Amino acid sequence: MKYETIVGLEIHAELKTKTKIFCSCSTKFGSRPNENTCPVCLGLPGTLPVVNEEVINLAVKAGIALKCKINQISKMDRKNYFYPDLPKAYQISQFNLPICKDGYIEINSKEKIKKVRLNRIHIEEDAGKLIHSENEAYSLIDYNRAGIPLIEIVTEPDLRSAEEAVAFLKALKEILEYCDISDCKMEEGSLRCDVNISLREKGSSKLNTKVEIKNLNSFKELQRAIEQEEERQRKLYALGEGHKIIQETRRFDSSKGETVSMRTKEDINDYRYFKEPDLLPILIRNEIIEKAKESIPELPNEKRERFKNLYKLNQKEIEIIVGDRSLAKYYEELVNKGVNAKIASNWLLSDISRLINENKLTIDKFPVRPDRMSKLLKFVESGKINNSAAKEVLEEMVNKLSDENPEEIIKKRGLIQENSVEKIKPIVEKVLKENEKVVEEYKNGKKQVKGFLVGMIIKATEKKANPRVINEILDEILM
Repeated sequence: MKYETIVGLEIHAELKTKTKIFCSCSTKFGSRPNENTCPVCLGLPGTLPVVNEEVINLAVKAGIALKCKINQISKMDRKNYFYPDLPKAYQISQFNLPICKDGYIEINSKEKIKKVRLNRIHIEEDAGKLIHSENEAYSLIDYNRAGIPLIEIVTEPDLRSAEEAVAFLKALKEILEYCDISDCKMEEGSLRCDVNISLREKGSSKLNTKVEIKNLNSFKELQRAIEQEEERQRKLYALGEGHKIIQETRRFDSSKGETVSMRTKEDINDYRYFKEPDLLPILIRNEIIEKAKESIPELPNEKRERFKNLYKLNQKEIEIIVGDRSLAKYYEELVNKGVNAKIASNWLLSDISRLINENKLTIDKFPVRPDRMSKLLKFVESGKINNSAAKEVLEEMVNKLSDENPEEIIKKRGLIQENSVEKIKPIVEKVLKENEKVVEEYKNGKKQVKGFLVGMIIKATEKKANPRVINEILDEILM
């Protein structure tokens, strides 16, 4: 029997605010445990929450970027459940009047564009963090995260595979980063994903019992968790044990590569939602919506289309560059300073990316900014230096943190490229004479050895000879 996988996602994204949702405590990541806390986010008796206005602004901005309807009247609700890292024993969230409704994101699915519908976006506070010690009979709690502002983005059950789920989360992450709504640092937990997954017979419209997998914080983990749970449920149906699939919350054990039951899943009534009595309804004026609309930048898919038409980049180059807002910004600054679009792409995706990785940097922290990098690449374009020399100059600017302009480093190190045929030809002839066996192989049809000869000639000229001129001389001699 063939089964169809039904997947819906609930994504929690930390909003990019300086302070928490209901108090003035810092949202800074990496502080000492319980440093960023106060009576409000610790849930002490007698404290009253006050909504952070920037949370509302960013949630509205997210809704507009994701094609949602903005509810101009919404409210906060109490979601009641006990958990050790939830100090009040309830969470302030939104229930039946979320700040945003509907919406969608378009993803590539099997070379087709698929529209994945959103059910809602609502705002809520985060809980604290439990720290479990393997060697102790107790757990510790860090409340720094309690009260961090979140938006929860809930999809309809429109996804049909792990690949589609990953594509959706990547697309969402790009939009949130481009709009400066969340930093989406998955390794820091500021973008987390819960999965609801069920199987049904192909052709059926009935939704079977779904299972929730909690707190997935990487694309790889999301993919593996869905695939493993999909396989677990398929085996149970095949054995006639579909009744063992119950509404429950599971976690993904990455070391074992399987999902593990945590607890039975509550029904909506178990949370005993009611209107938060300490907060007034949220009224969103038209000017807030208009301001949010004006602040939406060019979104990733729009940028992809423009890069394809304007810069003639291939799809792989576009995906890598546009996939990182800062990388795309750096690239366009290079091109706007007169660097050829293809040359800018080649250097950005090869040597610049290599040096960023080797030095454990981000493109924002890369010391050679576009103004200096563009000057270096113009020397390459003009033929004054070759790629090998340019790489040496770039490495000196990065590793020695040199403030010198590329021109000064080129002159100091004597890297100006030799373009004279009269000066290069004798060196070519000398290298060919020293490598007669390789020349014979070339003449016998082993054309790939030409690269070896070019490399030897460049080495003999101390990397100063123009490779184009070398190739022209070689072609003439070896005809």
